[in-house]
Amino acid sequence: MNNKNPLNEPNPARYDVAIVGCGPTGAVLANLLAECGHSVLVLEREAGIVQLPRAIRFDAECMRVFQSIGLLQRLKDQVSAAPGMKFVNAAGELLIEWQRPVELGDHGWSACYRVHQPALEQALRERLHERPGVTLLSRHDVFALTEHADYVELRYENMRNGELLTSQARYVIGCDGARSLVRRLMGSALEDLQLHERWLVIDFMLKRPMPALGDYSIQYCDPQRPSTYICGAGDRRRWEVMVMPGDDLAQINTPAWIWECLSRWIGPDDAEIERCAVYMFHSVVAQQWRRARLLIAGDAAHQTPPFMGQGMAAGIRDAANLAWKLHAVLTGGAAEALLDTYASERVPHVREFIEGAVRFGDIIQATDSEAVAARDARLSCAIDAFRTPEPALGPGAHDGLPAGLAGQVTPQFRLADGNLMDDLTGYRHLLLCRPEALALASSLVDASVICRAAEEPAMLAWLERLNACAALIRPDRYLYGVASTTNDLEPLLSRAFALPPRNHDSPRSNCA
Repeated sequence: MNNKNPLNEPNPARYDVAIVGCGPTGAVLANLLAECGHSVLVLEREAGIVQLPRAIRFDAECMRVFQSIGLLQRLKDQVSAAPGMKFVNAAGELLIEWQRPVELGDHGWSACYRVHQPALEQALRERLHERPGVTLLSRHDVFALTEHADYVELRYENMRNGELLTSQARYVIGCDGARSLVRRLMGSALEDLQLHERWLVIDFMLKRPMPALGDYSIQYCDPQRPSTYICGAGDRRRWEVMVMPGDDLAQINTPAWIWECLSRWIGPDDAEIERCAVYMFHSVVAQQWRRARLLIAGDAAHQTPPFMGQGMAAGIRDAANLAWKLHAVLTGGAAEALLDTYASERVPHVREFIEGAVRFGDIIQATDSEAVAARDARLSCAIDAFRTPEPALGPGAHDGLPAGLAGQVTPQFRLADGNLMDDLTGYRHLLLCRPEALALASSLVDASVICRAAEEPAMLAWLERLNACAALIRPDRYLYGVASTTNDLEPLLSRAFALPPRNHDSPRSNCA
């Protein structure tokens, strides 16, 4: 034991936030908190980045988060835009076409990107190492948390030498995966959304180009063996095959079985197996995401089947939602109750994606002959042109009105100088105003809020659709609310930031 830091004596240094786990969710959260100027301790049990291709997709909303933390230069050679997904039956007939356009869309990015998770994690950690306020300790395993009135004491082991250590943090966030210790110590049970199936996941590295495989992901809704093909980053390709009754679990992940199973698509002369593993696809949501100074995010809070490719994306959305709220509470800009809006907003949002994945799972995994026939008849009569949902947040830190707008993710506009709006904003609030409202709006906010006139036609058209003089956009790019006229500006900002009363003798002018 290190006599300078015995287990029963708290470390005199107190971090603003400690994060347990440095997967994509934890690394994004640490980067965002550091972007806000906070001290962050990250404790990771593994010695280094796991060099396995787990998550292989993220969406445009995630790209905006990466943009906010300065990751684009590192990612530009690591990712590529991915088209959509097709669902076909055993006869090869198209059932569902999920369009994900590769051209730049409303977020300023393509709808979906391929990525090799270890490369993404490497980029995130490199960015963390550039930040003086972040301490990242790998091979350090947390085993106890003790809650106090104004901080949490963490006890953890340096697994390299057995040294027992303590640190303190004002808040602790469990980004420690499906078997989360933090969630268990919180006593949070999991709500089961009723999809649990075993699938064999096989990742390949191509030995030669195979354009016939195509760029689209394909769900083979074949009752004899439901399967999925995914075109990964670079030369990586993935197949997922459902484990069927009667399969010998000792045989199905052997090379001989795999090559025979996938022989109509690929063989040992075409590719080499990078890894294979049997997974139980789960659909669960934690019932409690916060207990006082303990919170959870990512797989610790929710787990989804992979049929919508939203597992990692959901964790990144958690981080983007939570970081600015922690910042507001840590700096005294908001009461602790703001942290309760993290779960109230995110749970309905993530449930919509998980429930969508479960519905897809019911389509893909159908094996009963009558159910399969009914499915094929229903879907082949009118091909379902599916679009990626953008659900609204649940009730929380937004106005909730106008209905269908506040609590929705906002577009990212291209500025007149060619730059993207988020580059100007950073991870801060943005008050986007009609030009005639800019002077008043600027007088009502401090430097923590970017105030900008909407001079570009697309911005003005968006405000027109909102019937708004100004729109307040949160750091996570969701709409807080709108001011219909300049008379509504101060009430809007007061609701958002609890502004002190203002001298109402100042002249105002309405804007349409």
